[in-house]
Amino acid sequence: MKPRILIFDDDKEILIVCKIILQQYNYAVETRTCCENIVEDIIKVKPDVVLLDLWIPEIGGEKAIELMKMNKATKDTPVILFSANTEIDEICKRAHANGFLKKPFEIANLLQIIEKNILQIH
Repeated sequence: MKPRILIFDDDKEILIVCKIILQQYNYAVETRTCCENIVEDIIKVKPDVVLLDLWIPEIGGEKAIELMKMNKATKDTPVILFSANTEIDEICKRAHANGFLKKPFEIANLLQIIEKNILQIH
């Protein structure tokens, strides 16, 4: 079974590019443009890893992670924040994300952080 990735970003072009790239590397990918229903989406999709834009409307990445971590069914799902914010490393620690990716990012870095997080849960 292919590892599942769930990506939340309001930038549809980033979603398309990430989905194309990750599918080429044998990942099953689902995307969302908002994260208000992040807990329900994770329960439905059952991803191995979540990629989450920090500045996604309406609630934002930090609040979305907080909701994930408060729910028994989603608290252990690895979540990677991605953003152009220069303080993403500090925000990642504060939000208790499993990692971060600075935008713009290299494909190799995207693949590396996803693989690292998938290996940690299996």
